[in-house]
Amino acid sequence: MEQENVIIELKEMSKSFTVKNGVVHALDKINLKINRGEIFGIIGMSGAGKSTLVRCINLLERPTEGQVIFDGQDLTVLKPAQLRQARRSMGMIFQQFNLLMQKTALENVCFPLEISGVKKEDAKKRAEELLEIVGLEERKDSYPAQLSGGQKQRVAIARALTTNPKVLLCDEATSALDPNTTRSILELLKDINKRLGITVVIITHEMSVIEEICQRVAIIDSSKIAEIGTVEKIFTAPKSNIGKQLVYSESKPKGEPKAEFDDTNKRYCRIVFDGETSFKPILANMILECQSVVNILYANTRNIDGQAYGQMVVQLPPEERIAKKIIAYLETQDVNFEEVDYV
Repeated sequence: MEQENVIIELKEMSKSFTVKNGVVHALDKINLKINRGEIFGIIGMSGAGKSTLVRCINLLERPTEGQVIFDGQDLTVLKPAQLRQARRSMGMIFQQFNLLMQKTALENVCFPLEISGVKKEDAKKRAEELLEIVGLEERKDSYPAQLSGGQKQRVAIARALTTNPKVLLCDEATSALDPNTTRSILELLKDINKRLGITVVIITHEMSVIEEICQRVAIIDSSKIAEIGTVEKIFTAPKSNIGKQLVYSESKPKGEPKAEFDDTNKRYCRIVFDGETSFKPILANMILECQSVVNILYANTRNIDGQAYGQMVVQLPPEERIAKKIIAYLETQDVNFEEVDYV
């Protein structure tokens, strides 16, 4: 039953490129399962191999070795015509939108339908339906130059949905967008996932994107999978060095903290909010209970449907007794926290 729920499986997949100075191993024995209907994230630093990985999923890049199982088929052994048919079940959106500048939004969405043999009127009707899904029905006659970055990405998403895909592959789809637009595109992808049941694979270098939308995540580092797990588990307690680097980089403040404490005795505590009620005043109660203030160095929390998500880094008081009292208090509050070497 578990295997039936897997829509993408990579088995011992590797990818190497021959260059002037030798061979570059972009991916090294990747093993990965993505479940049907989930939003799955793949994150890594620049050059880690994540974009090569997503291009191997639909065989835009052919793996050097290993298998790519999509919906029960090994794509690596399919004939060209069979592979083209399988690819119709995988839509893809990119960082730079890849729209045809001389065509309107409607014509851009119609284009893949028309080249696949769909009648012009049927293609237009389908394109109008998809533009309505992405909230751009009123801009159907606008050219890309007349659209904002977020609107262009919505057109690209509508175009990717023309073939009724089972999977939507998003390669750094929000990297060129501002934070507010990024949030709206992620909300759209969540809506598409929920409404249409499409599996969404997000490739990104931003932990905030993973935290916002994904259920599970794979962290890739130096061509290998370093860590796989639920977003909650990895965000709360990353095990790999690269996982810690990605999660904790979200906590670094800009500039020096305005601390009134003695800098020679620094102890820091990272508190993770992963679904606790937003109305539970953990920090305020801690200060009242322990009769001591803490210095908040960083906070990035948000309220989603009455639940708190995000993290906070505080500097504990220099007195060992009070610091221990605060730690002991947090242990009684059913909250995820850890002491960190925070610099």
